[in-house]
Amino acid sequence: MAHVSHATHPDIIKRLKRADGHLRNVISMMEADRPCMDIVQQLHAVERAVAAAKKTLIHDHIDHCLAHAVEDEARAPQSTLEEFKEITKYL
Repeated sequence: MAHVSHATHPDIIKRLKRADGHLRNVISMMEADRPCMDIVQQLHAVERAVAAAKKTLIHDHIDHCLAHAVEDEARAPQSTLEEFKEITKYL
């Protein structure tokens, strides 16, 4: 299956850049010996941004790639089902 860029990819990139900014901030905060509560809040923001990006990517893959694979008569249905099972373990 060929890789296809989807309409959600710019949003995912934005979320990942936000997570990258939060993570860089965490490192700076730790180097500056900032309070643990401040650091953990930033780490939480990193987790949320990455989780949101992952969820969007997985849903996009299911909505577009797997839906298209189901309609593709040349592709074995079992292959599509296996791919679905594989990606859902990351939810």
